[in-house]
Amino acid sequence: MSIEVSGVDGKLPKGKIAIVASRYNEAICDSLVKGAESTLLEAGYSAADIVVVRVPGAWELPIVASRMFKQHSMIAVITLGCVIKGETTHDEHINRAVSEALMRLSIESDSPVGFGLLTCNTVEQALQRSGGNVGNKGEEAAEAVLELLRLAEKM
Repeated sequence: MSIEVSGVDGKLPKGKIAIVASRYNEAICDSLVKGAESTLLEAGYSAADIVVVRVPGAWELPIVASRMFKQHSMIAVITLGCVIKGETTHDEHINRAVSEALMRLSIESDSPVGFGLLTCNTVEQALQRSGGNVGNKGEEAAEAVLELLRLAEKM
């Protein structure tokens, strides 16, 4: 018989969690931040445990997320941003590079990095994913981090 370990329930570790969020597409990103913050507060973290850092855009998310682990001893970082497709392929290059850098950071830091970077074709899609009828990806990124933190406690 196999043993199953899950992070959907259980104890959360003490510590600080950073939310690193883009200022670009500000209204959308503000909604993502609110979703992530409320999820962390509902899970039992206090406002003093949550550090919100704003960066210019999605491109800057990985470097600041890395610094939050190295210089500020965060137990997890949630990254939030929004890149909307334009007339060129610029969005594809940004999205791919940021995604790969954040995954690498999670592995190298051995700590959860929540991925809340919206990669949308239209503003409408971004609005629907930042609190509209598709939900709030900031909440989802925070929930994923919480699950990984619980799982780490069990492992």
